[in-house]
Amino acid sequence: MFSKTSDPTSAPATPSPPRPSASGSNSARSVLGADLRITGEITSTGSVEVLGEIDGNITANGLIIGQEGRVTGSVNAHTVEVKGRFDGKVACESFTLRASSQVKADVTTAALVIESGAQIEGRFLKPKA
Repeated sequence: MFSKTSDPTSAPATPSPPRPSASGSNSARSVLGADLRITGEITSTGSVEVLGEIDGNITANGLIIGQEGRVTGSVNAHTVEVKGRFDGKVACESFTLRASSQVKADVTTAALVIESGAQIEGRFLKPKA
């Protein structure tokens, strides 16, 4: 019989969308799409996922090269995961090669993970303490 209704002239209360994390945070992630081909330097304080082709240097907290991704150049990152192709030099704390990866590189890393099926040509060095 009786119901309590809100004021029809007031806007309904909706929660605000989540805000991106503060700048300088390492949780930011940039995805470079499969249709992109970039020549030059890429610098990020967060992670970079490459689905297209990059010819140049990458500096980031983390790098993921997707299964169809290709990177040619130097990489300096905390973590690197390769599912696609990489040709160049890498300096990182943790380097992971997935089964689908094809790598021709000189790698300087403290931790190394290689899945069965990964194709590797190059040198692996442990950083000096």
